[in-house]
Amino acid sequence: MARIDENKAFIPVRIAVLTVSDSREMADDRSGQVLVDRIAEAGHELADRRIIRDERQEITAQLRDWIADADVDVVISTGGTGLTGRDVTVEAHRDVYEKEIDAFGTVFTIVSMGKIGTSAVQSRATGGVAGGTYLFALPGSPGACKDAWDEILAFQLDYRHRPCNFVEIMPRLDEHQRRK
Repeated sequence: MARIDENKAFIPVRIAVLTVSDSREMADDRSGQVLVDRIAEAGHELADRRIIRDERQEITAQLRDWIADADVDVVISTGGTGLTGRDVTVEAHRDVYEKEIDAFGTVFTIVSMGKIGTSAVQSRATGGVAGGTYLFALPGSPGACKDAWDEILAFQLDYRHRPCNFVEIMPRLDEHQRRK
């Protein structure tokens, strides 16, 4: 069973939040704000926050910028994971992934099933790794952001979480790029 090991020190990570939307601005970005609030409450650092239009090349460019930024450990995007023609966030994420975290989408679907039933099939939440940075694409609803953070990311981004977590392997994510 998963648990927090209180004998270990909490290690904050630096998280960038990207809202993908043609209509949102910071003042009415509820999903992005849910993530920002939870990041702060957990003790992590908000590295950056942006809103970008539903344009694959723009999303990909922002993801690449953050991947190249040593001050960003994790990127969480919200919006653009659905099935409509304008929903291109998943494709933009996959443009930059070196490795996809397949089980992230599966676990998110399981969590969503308990909340919204079979409507969970309409989400394409995804996770991956590139350049030593974790990337997660979440649906654009505040509820989906709460569910992903509260049920998955809060634990996996906590170094004290056992039996394992994303933070403890973070130093090894780009080991294939180092010289031997």
